[in-house]
Amino acid sequence: MSPHINLTQFIVKQQRTNPQSTGDLSGLINDIASACKEISHLVNRSGIMGIGGVAESENVQGEVQKELDIITNDVMVNHLNWTGHLAAMASEEIEEIIQIPKQFPKGKYLITFDPLDGSSNIDINLSVGTIFSILRCPDGVTEPTEATFKQKGIEQVCAGFCVYGPTTMLIITTGNGVDGFTLDQDVGEFILTHPKMTIPEDTNEFAINMSNQRFWEESVQRYINECMQGVDGGRDKNFNMRWVASMVAEVYRVLTRGGIFLYPIDNKPLTEGGKLRLMYEASPMSFIVEQAGGISSTGRERIMEITPEGVHQRVPVILGSKNEVERIISYHQD
Repeated sequence: MSPHINLTQFIVKQQRTNPQSTGDLSGLINDIASACKEISHLVNRSGIMGIGGVAESENVQGEVQKELDIITNDVMVNHLNWTGHLAAMASEEIEEIIQIPKQFPKGKYLITFDPLDGSSNIDINLSVGTIFSILRCPDGVTEPTEATFKQKGIEQVCAGFCVYGPTTMLIITTGNGVDGFTLDQDVGEFILTHPKMTIPEDTNEFAINMSNQRFWEESVQRYINECMQGVDGGRDKNFNMRWVASMVAEVYRVLTRGGIFLYPIDNKPLTEGGKLRLMYEASPMSFIVEQAGGISSTGRERIMEITPEGVHQRVPVILGSKNEVERIISYHQD
């Protein structure tokens, strides 16, 4: 039986294949993994520690925050701001760009992150997670601004997410496929358990918040109605519906057994432009899904090609198994 490969060994091995590598990206990925280990511990013990409740605050999107939203944001910042790998950070929970303190060295990368995706699930003990995206800081930029971060998804250097469920899983891509690591709690290491993850082209599962059905546009209504009717409605198979209200859990399921995840645009003013954030959720998840052989779209354009208008921009998201995503894209075109 071959020895286990941990995350550090994996990224160092990848680094050695690139003669131009300086080790900065490897170090940054390790820093993120370290933060995710602490968040995993906090999520696991949130009930015992009494930190699973609602905070008396709202984030930049006007959403009520959980205590863990604030705590995990601080964990990410405190793990990453001193290492010398980053020029600046942007968080879903903070309106302004997070600058590196002047007493610490600055690096050549930028990071955007959602510190605790699906935090509404904390009280009911369902999976939550952390999503991140790494970008290059343009040469010559010493004080990054919001404009510095407004890069297309295709410019990402690395993207990943950590899902805190029955086990803690870290999923990453650097543009060379998607690999999954399981946290061994006994030794505190992420171990490679799911190499080269791929999404099946066909599926019979879809995930969508059906409570918004009356607000969807016609193309989405048409697709979901077909899925609900299955073989009685003209499809060659019946479909199952899943909904966890946690993007990390939904995308992890798509990666492991296929499926399609939809959070489409609707006509509610609150979600004008979409529900999910381009730079913290849609773009990094699209990078991962495409690297695993799937497709990610707004229904009208490839998410990875969108030029951000702002770091907190929202977009509709349709991602997953190739053949189903292409079908709903064709409905939008119709």
